[in-house]
Amino acid sequence: MSVKATRDAYGEWLVETGKTNKDIVVVDADLAESTKTILFGKAYPDRFFDVGAAEQNLIDVAAGLAIGGKKAFASSFAYFLTGRAWDQIRNIIAHDNLSVCLVASHGGLSAAADGASHLALQDVALMRVIPNMRVVVPVDAEETKSALDAALKAGGPTYLRLRRDKEPILQKGYQFKLGRAETMRDGSDLTIAAFGPMVDSSLKAAALLKEKKINARVVNIHTVKPLDGETLVAAARATGALVTVEDHSICGGLGGAVAEVLSEKYPVPIHRLGVPDVYGGSSRNVDSFLKEFGLTPDQIAANAELVTKKRL
Repeated sequence: MSVKATRDAYGEWLVETGKTNKDIVVVDADLAESTKTILFGKAYPDRFFDVGAAEQNLIDVAAGLAIGGKKAFASSFAYFLTGRAWDQIRNIIAHDNLSVCLVASHGGLSAAADGASHLALQDVALMRVIPNMRVVVPVDAEETKSALDAALKAGGPTYLRLRRDKEPILQKGYQFKLGRAETMRDGSDLTIAAFGPMVDSSLKAAALLKEKKINARVVNIHTVKPLDGETLVAAARATGALVTVEDHSICGGLGGAVAEVLSEKYPVPIHRLGVPDVYGGSSRNVDSFLKEFGLTPDQIAANAELVTKKRL
């Protein structure tokens, strides 16, 4: 199985797509080496703008370029992009429905090596409450490029959450579409709904559950907003219970979004796995965090097994 970081795929996509689409411009906030926008900057220096460590200015510049007819891509680490510039994102980018794609690197626990101050564990919650904003968490590097294609074509504001480390490129039998959840593994006893790197962990958990004769369905919720309620309701009807898995706070993230939809349309037992209502802590190791927060495949499987006993 090949591996690649989603941020590397972003850098490659910018260079590939920027070659033919001259309207693409990229703005970064002093992290171009890490976000991989540096690749675009080297290839097309006249369309690349580094504003320094000034995230609010980053958004203002991207907004101005979009108003001028450009397809703007604005990048920084997920925490800095969403936390420091939320006001500008809400009141300029989203309010005016501008074609700015906010591509955040080092999302979730992937920034563990940089310390607790860099962990973006509330970014999905912050972005999904903003009107007009799409929120996308690609499952791997391959899907990252498909999501970027879709965001560029659709126009308007999009928040794309990427990660730091290399991850497996998963086998997929579908064509990416914004707003459509995808079933990665069918099952009738339980649904595990996940996004980003947690999809791979959930597939491994489903394999462990199979050994106990529990047939788990795994759904990739790559688009958190707009959320695919139709697929979620169908999964709830078919399996009677759900577990959500995310490398994000359980407050306001994927689990909250899924619970909101199903509580109105088809209530079933739901267990949310993710980061509890805490700061990330002092560990600088992703694997340590995953174990601490119950996000390893065996821990996901154990929690899922308990939920099956509550299924409708």
